[in-house]
Amino acid sequence: MPVRTAAAVAPLGNRLLAALPATECRRLMARGDTVALTFGDVLCETGDHIRDVYFPIEGFISLITSVDKDSRLEVGLIGSEGMLGVSLLLGIAVSPLRALVQGAGSALRVDAKDFAREVKRSPVFGKILHKYLYVLMSQLARMAACSRYHLVEARLARWLLMTRDRAHSNDFRLTQEFLAYMLGVRRAGITHAASTLQKRKLIHYTRGRMTILDGRGLEGAACECYANAEGMYKRLMN
Repeated sequence: MPVRTAAAVAPLGNRLLAALPATECRRLMARGDTVALTFGDVLCETGDHIRDVYFPIEGFISLITSVDKDSRLEVGLIGSEGMLGVSLLLGIAVSPLRALVQGAGSALRVDAKDFAREVKRSPVFGKILHKYLYVLMSQLARMAACSRYHLVEARLARWLLMTRDRAHSNDFRLTQEFLAYMLGVRRAGITHAASTLQKRKLIHYTRGRMTILDGRGLEGAACECYANAEGMYKRLMN
């Protein structure tokens, strides 16, 4: 008889939780609570002790590295496909990056100690999370290289697609100032890139709202980093 997963028992949006056997998922959920993720909230700073882990259900979180107090760059995004706090799998309870809520929504929050107990208790859970850790490490490395070698327009298209996937919507809140901050470029560069994509009728941008009009077209405009990241997740996690 096949093992029932959480996806067959509860309407969970997080794919890591949904991959768990139902009994193990219920046990983890009983140890946590559902919390609101508010746009702009900082869940942890670089070097902070990790007290809780988060499994986003609807919202999504930016992972940001800092060169100095004025230079910051987004190197990863966590949505319903993943979790925040995965370094605990390595026995390290210190956050390597700043975690900023970029998309409002909800998440399952679990105390770090309870999380560690459940990982030790469940070989299945540990296997799933170690695969995700590999995927996340690959994402961080690829996004760093992308920031160095790919043009702003292609990077912007990639970033918008990643955000769309985690927002589960073609329409989301966004400002050019925030985009420049996330991509590590001047606002003028973002303005030019967004204008080019808008002229091609791939997106529509106005008053802090971004709408993707042509997803397939935007995928064509994006650098190969988007397709490579999606392909790796599907190969390893599905």
